[in-house]
Amino acid sequence: MAVPESKGALIKAVNSNFALLMKKLDDIPAEKAFEPLMPGHAKGSVMSVAQLVAYLIGWGELVLSWHAKERQGLEIAFPEDGFKWNQLGLLAQKFYRDYAQITDYGALLMRLADNKRQIIALIDGFSDEALYGQPWYGKWTRGRMIQFNTASPYKNACGRLNALRKVGCVP
Repeated sequence: MAVPESKGALIKAVNSNFALLMKKLDDIPAEKAFEPLMPGHAKGSVMSVAQLVAYLIGWGELVLSWHAKERQGLEIAFPEDGFKWNQLGLLAQKFYRDYAQITDYGALLMRLADNKRQIIALIDGFSDEALYGQPWYGKWTRGRMIQFNTASPYKNACGRLNALRKVGCVP
C-alpha cells in the first residue's frame, strides 16, 4: 500500500492494516498470548503477543496525547516525556509495563480496538490540509506522524505474527 497522502487514504490505511492485524491476533490462543515467544522491540529482548498489543496501544495513546496537549496549548515532548527518539526500545518496555495489568487477552484486544476507533475519530476531525498541507513535527506532516505510529506499526506487527506462525509457535 502506498504512503497515504490524504485523509481518505490515511483512514483506509489505518482501517485495512488494523483489520488484517485483528484477524491475526484473533487467531492467537489466549493461553499463548502472554508467553514470550518473539523478539522484542529492544535489542536482545523477547516479548509476548500481549506485549506486542501493548506496544501498539502505547503508540496509539501517544498519538492521542500529542493532539490533546496541542488542543490544550501545552508543549509536546516527542516522542514522549522522558524519552528521545534514540530510546524507542526503552519506550517499548514502558508500554509493556503500562498495560501489564491487563491479563485478559480479550480485554487487551478490546482496548486496542477502542484505541483504533479514537485514532479514526481524531483523523476524521482534520481536513486534508490540516493533515498533509504543512509540516507538523519537523519535516513531517500531521498525517504522516499519525501513519508512522498507527498504520505502519499495525503492518509491522502482522509481519511479526506471520514469523511467529511460520516457526510454529502459534497456530
